[in-house]
Amino acid sequence: MSLFSGKGKEDELRTPAPPGFPPAPSASRPDRGSERNQPAPIGKGDGMANIGKSISIKGDLTGNEDLVIEGKVEGKVELPNNQLTIGANGVVKAEVGAKSVVVIGRVAGNVKGSERVEIQATGIVEGDVAAPRLLVAEGAVVNGSIQMTKPQGAAGAAPASEVRKVG
Repeated sequence: MSLFSGKGKEDELRTPAPPGFPPAPSASRPDRGSERNQPAPIGKGDGMANIGKSISIKGDLTGNEDLVIEGKVEGKVELPNNQLTIGANGVVKAEVGAKSVVVIGRVAGNVKGSERVEIQATGIVEGDVAAPRLLVAEGAVVNGSIQMTKPQGAAGAAPASEVRKVG
């Protein structure tokens, strides 16, 4: 009969954690703190900012990272190289411009996407929409004009056509 019963010396010396406490970190892995409580490392340009439900901003927003708005924003929002998402609780009274715009909440103002605009079923846009690609889900509301232009640099770009909603 073996003294260690097939267990390593490390396993024998480790005592089980009391109830309600996390297990002790493994000796083979350096202790980095609780992984659940540590923010994920963010590389340059990888980040996503979030304006929470209880936040209200009046003024201009510009930036160089993706943004999710769940609160209220009044003014102007410009993210020329990134995605802007107006979340389900988001209320935006602003001129909006971004590379890609996703509307799940409500926008009162013109929306311009240099690549695309998506208005989901719960989305409401009270203003003009301009983008080379547009996705409007069934149930979404758009009260304004829609202008779809070809992406910049497209060969043989034709003049923009405009579709107006009658109502």
